[in-house]
Amino acid sequence: MAQSVGAANLAAGMQDPYLGHSAVIAMTGRHVASNQYRNAYQEVAHEPLYAAVTKFQGRIDALDQIPHLLRAAFREATTGTPRPVHLDVAGYTGDALSNLEGMFEVVADEAHTRYPAFRPAPDPAAVARAATAIKSATRPVIVADRGVIVSDAAAAVTKLAERIGAVVVATPDAKAVMVEDHALFRGIAGLYGRSCANHVIAEADLVIYAGSNTSDHTTGGWKMPKEGTAIVQIDLDPVEIGRNYAGVIGIQSDVRAALEALAAAASAAKHDDWLAHTQTFVDAWRKETDKLRSSDQVPMRPERICRELTELLPKDAILIADTGFAALLTGTLVYLRHPAQRFFRAAGSLGWSFPASLGAKCAAPSQPVICFTGDGGFYYHLPELETARRRGIKTVTIVNNNASLAQGLRNLNIAYEGHDGANKGECYEYSNTDFARVAQAFDCFGITVDKPQDFRKAFEAAMASELPAVIDVKTEFASQVAMPWMPS
Repeated sequence: MAQSVGAANLAAGMQDPYLGHSAVIAMTGRHVASNQYRNAYQEVAHEPLYAAVTKFQGRIDALDQIPHLLRAAFREATTGTPRPVHLDVAGYTGDALSNLEGMFEVVADEAHTRYPAFRPAPDPAAVARAATAIKSATRPVIVADRGVIVSDAAAAVTKLAERIGAVVVATPDAKAVMVEDHALFRGIAGLYGRSCANHVIAEADLVIYAGSNTSDHTTGGWKMPKEGTAIVQIDLDPVEIGRNYAGVIGIQSDVRAALEALAAAASAAKHDDWLAHTQTFVDAWRKETDKLRSSDQVPMRPERICRELTELLPKDAILIADTGFAALLTGTLVYLRHPAQRFFRAAGSLGWSFPASLGAKCAAPSQPVICFTGDGGFYYHLPELETARRRGIKTVTIVNNNASLAQGLRNLNIAYEGHDGANKGECYEYSNTDFARVAQAFDCFGITVDKPQDFRKAFEAAMASELPAVIDVKTEFASQVAMPWMPS
């Protein structure tokens, strides 16, 4: 909720839940009609601000609209692709109505207290077509995306993969679909993925997209799978099916229901050669990346943090990552080895991870919540340390502090090629902030890590503290993270 003067701030906060398929109801105050078009204090039109980041908007001008539009908001937010909705309430703080008492009955539709609100079953004919394609394949792969997590379909993915002898890759948004060491798991795919997983998709003769919008990140700019590859696309939203690939076998359904139906309809198969071949990609990738994951370099390499986190994450931890290098590092190099571990990364907004981790802790107060961000990301919402301390929201935030916005350096080097680069540092260099002292100034727990051998002790101390905690890890200045292999 936000009063009228905060409406634009709240609208900006809707981008990530819109892209991340999260059901959010945003409510704002709005100057009453008699104050409109008169330069009322900080009043701007709210509808344009929310149009791009919500799936429904409603204006509440009278008390008797409340029961109808509140029910509509929950219905819109939880059906189809879950996304934010917006209600604009008359009054600078909604006060044209909030000081009144409605005598109407409060009705909550049980279906819309969760999402997906409805789980439609797949068309049997579509399932049969997909089963026929599966039977013809010798190199099948299931690409698990965000819809698998929304639909709680991880077990269904595993069941189908084991039934048809397929390997599984996941986008960062479905990282927790399988534990790292599952025999069929080949890692994280896409622009923020692993080379090994991208090689798997590029060589597959059948790709089953489970709950995926086939974005440029997932498909490497729509270069994988290669042209002519058979595709089965499962999604709750029919608009997504075939959006980026023509001729797909589309199954419009709840993702879990479709996967279960496919597992029942498809013939059992084994593809041992395909499994062994794809495992060679994983083995080669791990051998290469373990050089940096095991590095004792000082200042630290950020990859080493990921190795330490793999070993230290509690079995039921929720790991929240920022976008950019933070997502690439944690998505690919932190291994989830326990079924109860969860991973969420920013859908697009740098700085999202820290406030999101506070929200995750409020939603799951009994589970440990760890945030991984860079210094550039942490600067955005650092003052929320005060909120965390005041409200007793105990999280652990790990700051990859390389005194720079390192991901921008590649493009800057291209832009400055052949030119005087004297001012290039203005675009990505930061002062070397002591985030541990900043946390302590907010009466939170703060600790600095300079050497890899000290991370474990610092993490254990942060976890043991009853305060919101920040671990300031000093890493190599502007260190670059290797981008994955992509088809040319």
